Amino acid sequence: MLTDNPALLGLVTIVIGVGACLGYFFFSNVVLDKVIFPATGPNAGRNINRANMVRPWLFLFPAIFALSLYLAYPVVETLRLSLTDRSLDGAFVGFENYRKMMAESKFWEAVRNNMLWLIVVPAASTAFGLLVAQLTDRIRWGNLAKSLIFMPMAISFVGASVIFKLIYDTRPADQNQIGVLNAVWLKFDGGIGSVLMLQVLPTLMYLAFAAIVAYVAWLFVKDIVAKGQDRSVWLLPLRLLVGVAGVWLVWLSVSSAVGVWITELPYGEPQTWLTLSFWNNFFLMVVLIWIQTGFAMVILSAALRGIPEETIEAAIIDGANPFQIFFKIKVPQIMGTIVVVWTTITLTVLKVFDIVFAMTNGQWETQVLANYMYDKLFRANDWGIGSASAIVIMLLVTPILVWNVYNARKEMK
Repeated sequence: MLTDNPALLGLVTIVIGVGACLGYFFFSNVVLDKVIFPATGPNAGRNINRANMVRPWLFLFPAIFALSLYLAYPVVETLRLSLTDRSLDGAFVGFENYRKMMAESKFWEAVRNNMLWLIVVPAASTAFGLLVAQLTDRIRWGNLAKSLIFMPMAISFVGASVIFKLIYDTRPADQNQIGVLNAVWLKFDGGIGSVLMLQVLPTLMYLAFAAIVAYVAWLFVKDIVAKGQDRSVWLLPLRLLVGVAGVWLVWLSVSSAVGVWITELPYGEPQTWLTLSFWNNFFLMVVLIWIQTGFAMVILSAALRGIPEETIEAAIIDGANPFQIFFKIKVPQIMGTIVVVWTTITLTVLKVFDIVFAMTNGQWETQVLANYMYDKLFRANDWGIGSASAIVIMLLVTPILVWNVYNARKEMK
C-alpha cells in the first residue's frame, strides 16, 4: 500500500502537486489565449490586451483561493462561532461568550501572563541576539559560536520544552538530582559562593537588563518631546505603550534586584521550579528566549555587517570609545532591523502554546491565551468561549502585522 511507505507517498504528493500547478498554469493560458481571447481576427489586438490584463489574476488565483480557504474562511467562521452557544444548538447569543470569558479569572491570568511574555521575551531575545551578533563578529571562531547559538532554532518547541523540563526536574532530597538546576542549587550552602552566584550576579543581571530596557524605551519615546521629529498619530500609541512597558519592566527589575538581598533562600532543599508562582513564568520564558536568540542573532549580524565602515572609522577618528560606537553609531543605523526582529518575536510570543502546554499545561498560574483557547475548545468542548479567545488573540496580533506592513512599505519608499 502507498500509505505504508511514507517516502513514496511524499514523492507522489510532490509529483502530483507540482504537476497540478504546471497543468493549471499551462491549460489556463491555453484557454485564455485560444478560447476566451483568441489573438486572431479583426479584434486580435484588443484580445491580446485583455488577455494580458487577465493573465496576472490567473497566476494569483491559486494563492488567493488558498488564502481565502485557509485564512479568510476560518476567521469568519471563528467569529461566527464566538457569537453562538453550542449548548443551545448553535443559537446566536451575541457577545454573551465574551462576557463569560471576561468574567473568568483564568482568562485574566492568561492576559496578564501574555503581557509579561510580550515584554520580557522579545526584549531579552533581541538584546541577547544583538549582543551575540556584536561579540561573535570580533572573534576568530565567531562562525562556530553562531552555529551553536543558532542550533536551538532547529529544535521544535515541544522538544525544547522536554529538554528544559529535565533541567528543572526535582527529586526528593535524599536522591540524586537528575535536574541540572537542582543539582547546582544543592551545591550552595550560604557561603561566599552563594553570595556571589545567587545575589551579586543576579543583581548585576537585573540592573543591566533594566538599563537596556530603559535605553530602548527612551529611543522610542524621545521623539514625542523632541523638536522636528516624526509625530505620526499612528506611531504615538506604540511609543506610549513601549514607554509605559519600559517603566514597568525597569521597576520590576530593580525591585527584583532588591528582593534578591532580602529573600530568605532555602539552601539545601531541592526546588520544584515550575510550581513557584510568578517565577515559573520566567522559567518557561527561558525556553523561548533560548530558541529565539539564534534567530535574532542571524538577522542582526547581517544588519551590523551592512553598516558602512566609513561611519565607524569617522567615529574612531573623533575619539569615540567602543561603547559609544556601538550605541551611538551602530544601533541607530540598524534600528529598523531591530524593530522588525522585535515585532517578529512578538508575533511568536502572542501565539505561544507548545511550551506552556508541554511543561505546565497552564497550571500554577502559568496560563496563556493560546492554551486557554485549547482548554475551552478541546477539553471543555465550548466552541463559543474558545472561539472568542481566538478572536482576542487575532485582535492582538493584527496591529503588529499592520505595523510590519507599514514599516515594509516605508522601507520600499
